Amino acid sequence: MIGVTVLAALAPASGIAQGSYPTKPIRLIVPFAAGGSTDSLARIVAPELGRRLGQTVLVDNRAGAGGNIGIDAVAKADPDGYTIGLGSPGPLVVNVTLMDALPYDPVKDLAPIALIADLPIVLVVHSSVPANDVASLIAADKANPGNLFFASAGTGTTMHLSGELLNVMAGTKLQHVPYKGTGLAITDLLAGRVQVGFLDLPSVGPHLDGGKVKILAVGNRKRALSAPNVPTIAESGVRGYETSGWFGVVAPARVPPAILKSLNEALVDVMAMPEIRSRLLAIGVEPTSSTPEQFGQFIRDEIPKWAKVIETSGSKVKR
Repeated sequence: MIGVTVLAALAPASGIAQGSYPTKPIRLIVPFAAGGSTDSLARIVAPELGRRLGQTVLVDNRAGAGGNIGIDAVAKADPDGYTIGLGSPGPLVVNVTLMDALPYDPVKDLAPIALIADLPIVLVVHSSVPANDVASLIAADKANPGNLFFASAGTGTTMHLSGELLNVMAGTKLQHVPYKGTGLAITDLLAGRVQVGFLDLPSVGPHLDGGKVKILAVGNRKRALSAPNVPTIAESGVRGYETSGWFGVVAPARVPPAILKSLNEALVDVMAMPEIRSRLLAIGVEPTSSTPEQFGQFIRDEIPKWAKVIETSGSKVKR
């Protein structure tokens, strides 16, 4: 079901995107259902994006097939800058290898505009696990290979593949237990039915003070802004480890460079706004920015990285 919400139709607040573009509303496709983290991010960013571009920005939810339906709609839209999409690791990177076939090529059929935000993924354990850091968890697993089970929000999610990445890089044999969403995964982790979790920080945060779970590390390249005292997995001994639930904006391929530049500049401005940063951090999402070239290279680098993890772990699914 497609839900369309008008989010902004205000006069331009800056000189960005003056001239012939844009002259009509811009559609921002969100490839997941309303209410999730991707949708929440879109509805915070879109009003200010509209102010800078001087046109209405519409959030269009097109959920299904792990994000593929919405991103395919972006790829097949007219390359005029009036249809853009908010992508994430699944439909832009992971699904290339995870699924049998995609109806689009994320490198050839999409034009990267900007990375805009990051959702930290954390490694947590039940309090019964005798490990207070990543090194001791790895040692515990290697002492009894295959006896530790890790929860994720589902097969093929960033959280699932974050656990498989640790298995590949550290030589562990953590066993995956997929759940239908983060909430169910946390419930079983709190109850001790699974011992380990790779979950998003905002979902885990409220449960850390209860003494039932311990956070060992964050998967991001840098420490999380909302948990600066928690080390990264990379600095905990697994060099080169990096994972996160990032978000980026894309357009159809062949959108004119001048339009991509206008969209990028507007998004960079929006993500630097103190009020936007504050609102995003309040929901556990960390704002960032990039050039189109940096985002494009990031996508090209991430595809083979996760392909190796998927192929090694046997995580490929058929749809």
